[in-house]
Amino acid sequence: MNTPDPNPAQQAVVLFGHGSRDLQWQVPLRAIEARIRALEPARPVRCAFLEWTEPDLPTAVAELVEGGATTVRILPLFLGMGRHAREDLPQALAALRDRWPQVRFELRPAVGEDARLVELLASIAIEPTVPGT
Repeated sequence: MNTPDPNPAQQAVVLFGHGSRDLQWQVPLRAIEARIRALEPARPVRCAFLEWTEPDLPTAVAELVEGGATTVRILPLFLGMGRHAREDLPQALAALRDRWPQVRFELRPAVGEDARLVELLASIAIEPTVPGT
């Protein structure tokens, strides 16, 4: 396995979501993508989707690798470890590693398993309601 390059332009991020036929479904994912670009303009970031929405994971990774990424961190934007996160994503990751053995792939846990997100969602749920909403 290669050691990660300290150059953020070579350390890419893929925000991996399920996908939907409804274009509005993408809006929050695209907002996260834009926020990463604002925080770290040199870091390549792409959204990728399991189904219904383009690009799929191999297409997004191909763009990043062709752009010079040597490390690709995949962040599953799932609240839980359902079948897609447990089975489909590891199979897809194995295929990516076979296709690009020179690239270091990092698979992060599903976002719903991060205690910070759990805390944020709980806080949002119990915060006082703003009058008129």
